Amino acid sequence: MAGEERDGVPLTNLDQELFDGAGASKRDLVDYLDAVHERMVPALRDRPLSVIRVRPGQPPFMQKNLPKYTPDWVARADVWADRSRRMVSYGLCNDRRTLIWFANQRAVEYHPGLALHSDWTHPTHLIMDLDPPEGEPFRLAAQAALLVREVLSACGMAGAAKTSGAKGAHVFVPLADGPAHDDVAAATRAIAARAERLDPALATTAFIVEQREGKVFLDSTRAGGATVVSAYSPRLRPGVPVSFPVPWDALEAAVPTDYTVHTAAAALASGDPWAELMPPPQRLDPGLVEEGHTIPIARVVAMHEGKRRAREKRAES
Repeated sequence: MAGEERDGVPLTNLDQELFDGAGASKRDLVDYLDAVHERMVPALRDRPLSVIRVRPGQPPFMQKNLPKYTPDWVARADVWADRSRRMVSYGLCNDRRTLIWFANQRAVEYHPGLALHSDWTHPTHLIMDLDPPEGEPFRLAAQAALLVREVLSACGMAGAAKTSGAKGAHVFVPLADGPAHDDVAAATRAIAARAERLDPALATTAFIVEQREGKVFLDSTRAGGATVVSAYSPRLRPGVPVSFPVPWDALEAAVPTDYTVHTAAAALASGDPWAELMPPPQRLDPGLVEEGHTIPIARVVAMHEGKRRAREKRAES
């Protein structure tokens, strides 16, 4: 329909397929995000936002910097990027209008930062990403998430779980007293190590895929400048599933593909499960922080391993 708009945002090409194999149109994306905006915007508000967009006939791409044509009313935050040594102008998705604008830009996935732009050095959550082997059931990721829950409980801490919307699960632990990024990262490494020790046949902290031996990867690298897909965010996968909160006692039986842009809004008609399942902010356990600072950073270990392998290959040639 020509001239269609919502909340003052002109909408275009709504009846185009969202992407090849999506089983959903751009209208379906806009309708879904509009329907859940009251639940989703609180998870995005005041957080520098990266989105994954998809244009017809082009591969998907992650957008951090807002494009030059972004309306003036879209809030933004300038953040220095150490790796690229430049200032990045991130969008802040603080209201329905901005979310609809992103949807009209064919932004399918929403990956907010782990800290608020006003306090960028203190993450608000500790996050563990549970990544099962390719082709294995979600149940394995759920079982690994329950190991993380057991570790947290032993420390007097608690978290909430959601499907990633892809093949894994996420555990979020809200934090109090503004711990520094390096302490949160250390605590996350310690939680992963302890969970691995609880069931080494199920879970692994091995960063290099070839070393995981078909186990669930306890990814402790969601820290610092990392992002994680938001609760209720669609994913760029066939059927357009969404990342959806699940109570602990229902996690093993959950079927992530049950929650899509076609079905998830109806499941939210009676409330906001992400807000309801999330425990109050809590202090990091000092023992986790202390132990974690003795554990090497997984990405650094993998980098050195890659360099070692490269040297060996050169020596053999």
